[in-house]
Amino acid sequence: MTGRHRRDDGGTGRAGNGAGGGRRSPRPRDPQARRDALAAAVLDVVAEVGIGRTTHRAVAARAGLPLGATTYYFPTLDDLIAAGLRRASEALQADLRDWAAQVAAADDPVAALVRLVESYLADRNRARIEYELYLAAARDARLRPLAETWVRGLRELLEPHVGDVAARGIVALLDGVLIQALVTGADLDGPALATAIRRLAGR
Repeated sequence: MTGRHRRDDGGTGRAGNGAGGGRRSPRPRDPQARRDALAAAVLDVVAEVGIGRTTHRAVAARAGLPLGATTYYFPTLDDLIAAGLRRASEALQADLRDWAAQVAAADDPVAALVRLVESYLADRNRARIEYELYLAAARDARLRPLAETWVRGLRELLEPHVGDVAARGIVALLDGVLIQALVTGADLDGPALATAIRRLAGR
């Protein structure tokens, strides 16, 4: 739920989920490389079909690995999905640190935040993945710490600028705005969002 996208090749786009990448090239037999490939492939599959329809077979096909590799490294489907969501969470934490730095350095923190939200929504695939994480956390308590990364991180970056109460309100506002944008496919109304944030912040 942030604006960068760090790719598996080490570039600094979105952090390592590899969403939307299509079938992957065959991977080496190095165990960690295979784990990483499968974790990235989980997020590709989640973005396309949702967590409820994600399977070992679909993830193996996306990663370019034999089906047996998925069950060897991740015996249960929950283990496999958790690895992918953990990867997304780690990327999210890095991106939130970047957001915090940009907002702190801005002359107008509200305008900076709106720009970051607009940038985040430019990657709808990633946004869908991260809201799948929310839904999965509602059904499985083991995944809640991953979903909470977004809420806690965004609140912490806002609190120095607007205080705790306003920060909580703004986080709730952003969640609603993002869900509406994903459901409707509509573009973000940046000026309206900025006005709403300023009102919540008492500005």
